[in-house]
Amino acid sequence: MLKLKQAVGVIDGFVAALLAVGVAASLFPCRGNGAIFFEFVTDAGIVLLFFLHGAKLSRDAILDGMLNWRLHLASLAVTFALFPILGLLLIRIPGLDPALVAGSLYLTLLPSTVQSSIAFTSIARGNVPAAVCAATLSNLLGMFLTPVLVAVLMQVPGGQIHISLDSVKNIALQLLLPFVVGHCFRPWIAAWIARNKSLVGRMDRGTILLVVYTAFSAAVVDGLWSRLSVASLIVMAILSCGLLALVLVVCWSLGPRIGLNREDSIVLLFCGSKKSLATGVPIAGTLFPASQVGLIILPLMIFHQIQLIACAVIAKRLARDSQAASLPLSC
Repeated sequence: MLKLKQAVGVIDGFVAALLAVGVAASLFPCRGNGAIFFEFVTDAGIVLLFFLHGAKLSRDAILDGMLNWRLHLASLAVTFALFPILGLLLIRIPGLDPALVAGSLYLTLLPSTVQSSIAFTSIARGNVPAAVCAATLSNLLGMFLTPVLVAVLMQVPGGQIHISLDSVKNIALQLLLPFVVGHCFRPWIAAWIARNKSLVGRMDRGTILLVVYTAFSAAVVDGLWSRLSVASLIVMAILSCGLLALVLVVCWSLGPRIGLNREDSIVLLFCGSKKSLATGVPIAGTLFPASQVGLIILPLMIFHQIQLIACAVIAKRLARDSQAASLPLSC
């Protein structure tokens, strides 16, 4: 129970920190030389973030998890097929602010989360090794598939995006290369990472907060809040709730239909239904102009808060159900 409260507390704290950073960037956006400095520090933080992700990757866990092919194919199908289809439908719903169209579609093209998917699976008493494999595989493929999906699907009003060779090079140098280098250094630094999980976790979250502040600052300077109304944000939140609820129902229903047991169905529920802010923000920074990144990631931030809160509640409920099912029947 203590572990559960600690995990949910960290998630709630991060949600509050993200909101606080958004407010800070709106009131005190970085400009001029300050913006240049924050951009440099942000780029360095992203490189460190993906270096640590690569170093944390356990090759044995991935190889063992790959045996569960039904689970991984289902999770990838939901993440990179069902979500984009729903995204194309979402942006055609009346009432969505045209300024949020591109970002709304972009969030559906992203890979799953890693840390929170694994944490929620653990809390709900699911198959943790399989969750490690599913979430990691999703992120590895996402570094390639997300830019491709952006290039193919984001030809919509407000989202005329063309993937250039520079964008591909930036992704390779800023995301993929540090990831590979970090994994190569794993034999020497894995023990240190294991001993300092809390420190590494704070570095992860700190980097994300830094990226969000820098992106929102650029968007605010470019007139973000003059282009959006409170009503449009409320509509976006409502649509995000509907999108998440639909995918959660599909994932939970799909598991037993393809022969997954309860533990693996929990993995599909959390890995298939979630979208990664940690991966989505850096990729957006490499694909979109700096002045557009804040607006692009705004729907992702809204969806991210909702998915964390909803999945925390669901994980606790599943944990209680599993505990009740394991208790001996009384006469």
